Amino acid sequence: MTETPHKAGFVNIIGNPNVGKSTLMNAFVGERLSIITSKAQTTRHRILGIVNGDNFQVLLSDTPGIIKPAYQLQESMMDFVKSAFEDADVLLYIVELGEKELKDEAFFNKITSSKTPVLLLINKIDKGNELLLKEAMELWQEKVPNAEIFAISALENFGVTEVFKRIIELLPASPAFYPKDQLTDKPERFFVNETIREKILMHYKKEIPYSVEIETEEFFEDENIIRIRAVIMVERDSQKGIIIGHKGASLKRVGMESRKDLEKFFGKQIHLETYVKVNKNWRSNSRQLRRFGYNNG
Repeated sequence: MTETPHKAGFVNIIGNPNVGKSTLMNAFVGERLSIITSKAQTTRHRILGIVNGDNFQVLLSDTPGIIKPAYQLQESMMDFVKSAFEDADVLLYIVELGEKELKDEAFFNKITSSKTPVLLLINKIDKGNELLLKEAMELWQEKVPNAEIFAISALENFGVTEVFKRIIELLPASPAFYPKDQLTDKPERFFVNETIREKILMHYKKEIPYSVEIETEEFFEDENIIRIRAVIMVERDSQKGIIIGHKGASLKRVGMESRKDLEKFFGKQIHLETYVKVNKNWRSNSRQLRRFGYNNG
């Protein structure tokens, strides 16, 4: 009997903001690697999630939602999306039910002319009916004739297994790229930063969440406890006051909720200290963007 060859490859997830890319990635990986909120532009980096089996390793890359960039940070975010086309063995293009177009024509042309296998996933089908789904299937089949189309609900975990099976069929025979017990290529501090940023996205309005960057300055792990010191950076003094809130109540809530999530994620007691600093106009400063891992140039 011939042995099944080991398969491994890169599967990159692209689509407009808020279509459910991060939810799908987390459904595949089984961990909350990508933060999920209802605000656009939640994902700023490419986040690699690794799914291992006896004879496969799937390297999933969640990318920022496709937008027309308005400032330097957004341009850097779109560079992550462009790179997703370059190293993919399979492209997952996610649209939501009722969506009719991708926000950027050039990206759309890249998808329709891709030599890489494209799986087009119509997500959030739990929010519509059969007629809407039938119309969506026909529309996308016409728009992206090179794609295989799947109807899914990432949130309800419907259709996710079928997509995953198809991904494995399409992957090339290859040894594993990472150790089999590894979940991601990101360091622990990255998940601390993302967890705190998620809470800020949930609790603050207007431009505040988009003006914030988190930096974990200290991460000390003992046998029973992890001690973390994180700085919340804002662009202006007025934003600092809003983050802290009346008598520090808002910052306290962010810290408490982040600590609970981090204890679940790391499976250990967490001691978390958070501070707020002003870092003027960091979103338009190349040096600062590089420091936060956005600019490769």
